Amino acid sequence: MGMPEEVDVVVVGAGHNGLICAAYLASAGLDVAVLEARPIPGGNTVTEELTLPGFAHDSCSSAHVLIQSNPLLADDELELVSRWGLEYVHTDPAVVLPRDDGSLLTVHRSLDATADEIARWSAADAVAFRQLVEEWQGGLAEVHGRWSSGFDLGSSAAAAAYRDLRARSAWDVVHERFGHPAVRDLMLWLSLATIQDPRRPGTGVLPSSITAGRLRFGWSTPLGGSGALPAALIRLLTDRGGVVECDAVVNRIEVRDGRAVAVHTADGRRVAGRRAVVAANHLATLPGMLERVPGDLDRARAAWRPGLSVFAVHAALGSDLTFSGVRAAAAGLGGTEGIARQLDAFHRGQTDATDPWLLLVNQTVVDPSRAPAGAGTFKILTVAPWERADGRDWSVARDFFADELLGLVAARTNLDILAQCAESPVDVAAHNQHNLGGSCHGGEFAMDGGEWLVGWPDYATSIDGLYLTGSTSHPGGSVSGRPGRNAARAVLTGLGLDPAVVMGPR
Repeated sequence: MGMPEEVDVVVVGAGHNGLICAAYLASAGLDVAVLEARPIPGGNTVTEELTLPGFAHDSCSSAHVLIQSNPLLADDELELVSRWGLEYVHTDPAVVLPRDDGSLLTVHRSLDATADEIARWSAADAVAFRQLVEEWQGGLAEVHGRWSSGFDLGSSAAAAAYRDLRARSAWDVVHERFGHPAVRDLMLWLSLATIQDPRRPGTGVLPSSITAGRLRFGWSTPLGGSGALPAALIRLLTDRGGVVECDAVVNRIEVRDGRAVAVHTADGRRVAGRRAVVAANHLATLPGMLERVPGDLDRARAAWRPGLSVFAVHAALGSDLTFSGVRAAAAGLGGTEGIARQLDAFHRGQTDATDPWLLLVNQTVVDPSRAPAGAGTFKILTVAPWERADGRDWSVARDFFADELLGLVAARTNLDILAQCAESPVDVAAHNQHNLGGSCHGGEFAMDGGEWLVGWPDYATSIDGLYLTGSTSHPGGSVSGRPGRNAARAVLTGLGLDPAVVMGPR
């Protein structure tokens, strides 16, 4: 099926949020087309051969933990799991942290088991850990769900406690609640999962929310790779009569009499949206597609900042990694003070590899089909500046920094590298045009008054019929699917349709 000339709703961008939005709209009976600039769909949820033939790497996202609590999957609202072939493995252990002394601090899919593990270092911190998780489960998680869905938080005691916690920094929360260095290392490492500086106010919920997700879902990994999520969504869309067209670079959104009516591609094609246009475009570039930029989108563009840019190393391995004899899908390196040094260096335009935050993803532990028999796929993710203060181009410095990081990993585990591919922040941006500034999590917005937002709060715009989704929309990046589902609710409501036809009230 070719690209249609006219549909009810045009969605620009086939990242997971654009596809989720489109899937809800198609399931509600709307005629939908999704246009994707890249030759493959999925955005940052893609699986590709980056090193050697037969080695399938998740080129960006790997864990799909946040989306597990989204009603999309929690209630299987679109039957992605029960009908469309999406399958997750929830690992135990969730993550391991190898220590300098050769010991291993393990996060299990169990509050009791993880508290017992922490008690090996500090009985008091084990109690504090249990309290932190139980407070979250006792009301804060429900409020967080409302926040993630863009709903008013209400006036309950739990809502007030949540607001207070959200206003604080993860750094302060971790240091006030935990005393042992090893436990602080663990909690701060977990708090960096969404790639935000944990010392900044606004990150105070992360120690609780990220930890609770790991305890409940482990390292949630889609069988077949990160690209299994968009693949399932496309199967659903196709069944509903929807179209996903790749190599369709949208460069203009047509607005007539104050209403978005169509999109135009760089190769001269036009697709009309009879009822709406949904843009999963980056909010720093979306205004450039409009002849006249309204005030709300101009403010979003001016407020956007890239935040923490990332550096990745992908490797094909002769065998999976083990940590003190334990095979784990994910491991973490980096102590509290080392992470602080790394972040300070980042803000100076420098790298610090003395004890940085590193996420190590051992993908074939969960899914051996991603590599030839006995071999493995592996990824390191960390933080590095977009522009180096020393003036060295990343094309020159990239492999040196990658080797530094691999040396840190080799000191803690077996590392049999067959081939590797390093990506600096500049390469990360080149891989996907949505990764502006080397940020794969959508960046952040610096608001008047000093507040920072990780996603723009409005899905409807001042242009009639133009809606927003994607990682620059609330609640921001990571594989949560919330921007997609929330945008679908806004579109359906704006069209006078009842969202309850396809989604619950949460």
